[in-house]
Amino acid sequence: MNNKTVVLVGNPNTGKSTIFNALTGSHQHTGNWSGKTVGNATGTMDYKGVRYEIIDLPGIYSTNPISEDEKCAMDCIKSGIADIVIIVLDSTCLERNLILALELSKICCNVIVCVNLIDEAHKKGIIVDIKKLEEILNIPVVATVARNGIGMDKLKEEIHSHNTSCQSCECSVEYVYTNCVENSCNIFNNIDRKIDRIVTGKIWALPIMAILFCFILWLTILGTNYPSAFLSSFFKTVENYLLYIFDDSNWLIKGVFVEGIFRTLSWVVAVMLPPMTIFFPLFAILEDSGYLPRIAFNSDKVFKKANAHSKMVMSICMGLGCNAVGVVAARIIESKKERLIAILTNCFMPCNGRFAGLIMLASVFIASGAFGSIKVAITVLLCILSGVIITLIISYILSKTILRGQQSSFILELPPYRRPDIKNILKRSVREKILYVLGRAIVVAAPAGAIIWIMQNVTFGDISLMTYIANFLNPFAELMGLDGYILAAFILGMPANEIVIPIIIMCYSGSSGIIEFENLSELGALLRANGWNYVTAICTMIFSLNHFPCGTTLLTIKKETKSVKWTVLAFILPTVTGIVLCMLINLFMGAA
Repeated sequence: MNNKTVVLVGNPNTGKSTIFNALTGSHQHTGNWSGKTVGNATGTMDYKGVRYEIIDLPGIYSTNPISEDEKCAMDCIKSGIADIVIIVLDSTCLERNLILALELSKICCNVIVCVNLIDEAHKKGIIVDIKKLEEILNIPVVATVARNGIGMDKLKEEIHSHNTSCQSCECSVEYVYTNCVENSCNIFNNIDRKIDRIVTGKIWALPIMAILFCFILWLTILGTNYPSAFLSSFFKTVENYLLYIFDDSNWLIKGVFVEGIFRTLSWVVAVMLPPMTIFFPLFAILEDSGYLPRIAFNSDKVFKKANAHSKMVMSICMGLGCNAVGVVAARIIESKKERLIAILTNCFMPCNGRFAGLIMLASVFIASGAFGSIKVAITVLLCILSGVIITLIISYILSKTILRGQQSSFILELPPYRRPDIKNILKRSVREKILYVLGRAIVVAAPAGAIIWIMQNVTFGDISLMTYIANFLNPFAELMGLDGYILAAFILGMPANEIVIPIIIMCYSGSSGIIEFENLSELGALLRANGWNYVTAICTMIFSLNHFPCGTTLLTIKKETKSVKWTVLAFILPTVTGIVLCMLINLFMGAA
């Protein structure tokens, strides 16, 4: 089988990653905001006996790079490894995209132009004459709607049959655009502008952001109760059946596998799956619609005052799903100094693995009673806001100490508003987020469940190994408003934040005999029976927000920074912050 290399290049937000997915069958995450491709993604396509290596480059605006991502893309193009260069253009803003197309056509002899998002252009009254464009550019042009697969077969055929040509267009952008594009109506652009006057305006920008996030959290909390209760009941029935099958003589199976592994996995799935199923698709709708870049725009002034880059907002948003993903997303920040700040502070944002615990504790101790779901949503939103505030404070301190340097400029392209593709959002959310996060949690929770059961049942005298550890940690933990079991759970939960709460419950269950819960009231009773009050709950929530990153995130930080020093600092910063905050809260609230 012959091998050829195809490179995808274009301005940010033209749909390159979507075309990449369509050609390779891969599932790289795509979204309606610039800078989504933060590295060179590679995949393969087999077509008519030829294997094509497809490379998706970071978005660039011209052949004169000003950022590391743009330099990386141009180095790849100039290296000559590409047999074919596909220039992806956004048909809704073709005049700007043509600048890059004309520049590349002069330095590459193997170009195909892909005019993407034709359907969006038609909705906005923009008609592109593909034949005329091909004639003027003197290079092959293919019209596509990549997310729906329209035009992809023609693009594949053009790739396969493409003959190298070094003829380039000497015409101006204005000439090409005037002769090839008919813009009969600007009503949709006007609508975008009218919406932006509100959502990015001085008065309503921040309130709308807060309301949207609170609404998403409220729907997540409201929709979680019934499926969580159903899953808990289902797993309880299965566990009772397993306990009935295996008698006491089979201690290994009954203890380690049923009471340890199975019970922990049951908790993780029942508690994590429902909120993820709701939160991730709702958050993806904001992303797909084009609203997330507006958040970065709205936050620009605040982040500038903290000497942080406004693109940190994007890594923060990605960190709400998984901190490791948020660390990788920091690649879109061109400045090395500001990228390091974004990496070191991303773990101050609660990832999905911490959301379940925050929601549970807020429901039991903080916001119970009338309008409980709304109060829980507001509480969790305040947790997120506190994470943002701490992120800004730490960013400012870092920028004035070990990461001093000139603040870079902020350039962000605001994409047009688009109607979210619900079908693709659901597929992407399930495949790339829900299954990934839940799968990681299950892989970690299974051995953790076994270890915790063993530690609970291996005794020295009448005291279990876990109790010995908890008693050792207890004096320091009490200064933080916690107890030894809680602190031990955070330490043992370092592989994944998802298992911290299950560890706490297993520890308490082993001492009290309460091992199954019908609802949050029974769980609250277990926690209160072991000395919890609202101060304990607040301190646990604060330390959940501010403690060392999980093992996956630490490995990602090491990979991104290529430095043990920065990885250790990423461990120390949130941990010390969490300890200090918990001690202060316990000092003032505990004494009250």
